[in-house]
Amino acid sequence: MKRILLCVASSALALPSVSVPAFAEGDAALGQRAFQRCSGCHSTADQKAGPGLGGIVGRPAGSMEGYRYSEALKSSGLVWDEATLDRFLAAPREVVPKTTMTMAVSKPEDRQNIVAYLKSLSQ
Repeated sequence: MKRILLCVASSALALPSVSVPAFAEGDAALGQRAFQRCSGCHSTADQKAGPGLGGIVGRPAGSMEGYRYSEALKSSGLVWDEATLDRFLAAPREVVPKTTMTMAVSKPEDRQNIVAYLKSLSQ
């Protein structure tokens, strides 16, 4: 297992160090299908109940113009990369307590596929 530490700004939320498996590449086509469970709140283009997720990989958390994020997410200091998205999708409120994101994706392969799909939209 690889140890991953999330670095956050000094005034931001301090997260505990947790062991997670090294991130494996997912399948973007399977991720597009798995993303359907997210589509009730998220689109890849426009805002819905949640922010649009197209171009999310590499973007600072809570930074999409025009969307009203929780203070917790805006001040988290996170940048959405593959490992951070995987952790957040697995347990949003453990990664960012007081986030408004409530749905978790329990299966690692589903998370990896969703992240691969989102990554394909950011290239």
